[in-house]
Amino acid sequence: MRGSGETVWLCIGFLGQTLFFMRFFVQWLASERERQSVIPISFWYFSLSGGIVLLAYALWREDPIFIIGQATGLFVYCRNLYFVSGRRVRAMSPASPTT
Repeated sequence: MRGSGETVWLCIGFLGQTLFFMRFFVQWLASERERQSVIPISFWYFSLSGGIVLLAYALWREDPIFIIGQATGLFVYCRNLYFVSGRRVRAMSPASPTT
């Protein structure tokens, strides 16, 4: 029988996998809606949140391969959110006057 601490970490691992799965689900729904391949911003937020939870689980498991994979992914997800936020800021700012 597993200890309660291990059961909690298994639940955390399943939560991370669920969040990570949701990124594919929202991407699929958005693409179906648009009738073309699109990546909604929620894809990156689910990627980030799932990656963080899975990294915590990997650290608990002390699995270096899983740790490196999740840590690398987190960098990519954060970078893409940075690009998306920069694009939104530029789109919302008033056009600069040309003189």
